[in-house]
Amino acid sequence: MRTAFVALFLLLLTVPSPAPAGAADNGEWSVRPADSAITPRAAFELPAQPGTTLTDRAIVTNTTGAELTFRLYVADAHNTERDGGLAVRGIEETQQDVGAWGKPEQDTVTVPARSTVTVGLTLSVPRGASPGDHVGALVAVDTRVRPADGSHVGVRRGVGARIYLRVEGPEQPGLTVEDVRFTARSPQIPWTGSSGSALSYTLHNTGNVKLAPRASFRTGGVVLGGPAERQLANVPGELLPGQKVRLTETWAGAPLAGWGEITVTASANDIRASGSDGFLKVPWLVAGCLALLSAAWLLFRRRRRADRSARLARTAAHS
Repeated sequence: MRTAFVALFLLLLTVPSPAPAGAADNGEWSVRPADSAITPRAAFELPAQPGTTLTDRAIVTNTTGAELTFRLYVADAHNTERDGGLAVRGIEETQQDVGAWGKPEQDTVTVPARSTVTVGLTLSVPRGASPGDHVGALVAVDTRVRPADGSHVGVRRGVGARIYLRVEGPEQPGLTVEDVRFTARSPQIPWTGSSGSALSYTLHNTGNVKLAPRASFRTGGVVLGGPAERQLANVPGELLPGQKVRLTETWAGAPLAGWGEITVTASANDIRASGSDGFLKVPWLVAGCLALLSAAWLLFRRRRRADRSARLARTAAHS
């Protein structure tokens, strides 16, 4: 019986940084752009016009004591649904954007132990390419399939250097906040336990340039406990054009009770967008006490009316 495997890319991508450029490195091999004549580079950042062809060079480094062979390919990048981090399409998947435009000089490269190999890269931008940002990566995938710990599933690792291609034309940033949901969970008796509420929302890049969004929320209405405003932490550092990311953040100090609405506001590139969700949050004990008080008040009023009617009837009988 053959051992099953998946091409699971434990993919490390380079990121632009003001510090000296460093390769995307998993401890055994790395991929990075060849340094330009002016400054080191952490990623391929290339301006382009539709219908043009660009060439560049990448350096693949093997830091192990054995020869390694890699398959090279250019991949489209996208935001993951789980946390909004950047990922790329697999080597067997159909590439549609930068992955379809780019091609390394060699599909396979063998790098001797503790050595580097320089590989050419060509990007042919189609005439109909849309203006704005197109993001991908040059990926080096280890040809070995390694068994995963305690499993019959194998793992194939890859390392990639990011490609940021800016096609000339109008830049149109756009951002929306969609489907805000507040899920409340509070202790039965206020202040006797912690509330573990959650806030979920979708960030959607509706424009043609990548964004570095920031997001916060505020509460409006009548609330008991909890902050009125807070910055949201689990926001992706880069949101690519056309991408949607569903994010959920736990809220340990959520209001204990109240009603109103929660508004999530996101901003990037001088644009702002908001989305809201109404909430009604009443602990069961409080709701029960209010119900008992309401019932007692109604009973009291009914008895007063009955007593008044009886007095009026007696007065009429004596007159």
